[in-house]
Amino acid sequence: MTAISSLHASNLYDHKLKTIDGEETSLSEHKGKVILMVNVASRCGFTRQYKGLEELYQKYKEKGLVICGFPCNQFGGQEPGSESDIKEFCSTKFGVSFPMYSKIDVNGPTRHPLYEEIIGDNGPLKGKIKWNFGKILIGKDGKPIDRFGSMT
Repeated sequence: MTAISSLHASNLYDHKLKTIDGEETSLSEHKGKVILMVNVASRCGFTRQYKGLEELYQKYKEKGLVICGFPCNQFGGQEPGSESDIKEFCSTKFGVSFPMYSKIDVNGPTRHPLYEEIIGDNGPLKGKIKWNFGKILIGKDGKPIDRFGSMT
């Protein structure tokens, strides 16, 4: 996949993604749901947030909330493992059952096009992600609503 092909996505649901298992997908499988996108890392002081995120997912998934985890190694190299390492860590240590995707970059020239559309210079929530466990809330209509830092 090239960045150019994804930059022309007509909405957030059109961007191509890979699951943590390497399967091609997109956010369209979550169309009509509230999506909480989180850039995650396994060796961060905020890693314990996986527990709260999983609890939130279990409490509200039947009401239309989906949490999407995007492993990212851009902040202090705190997500160095492979996708299989990340998946095993998350399921074993925190019982994570919400959708997890392959490792991506959320900032800079290699930023994933999905994040570019949301937080890039022309995005509705523009500005760099500051650290691991930054959160972006997407409404049921597929439009970004707000973003939250690692402390929330």
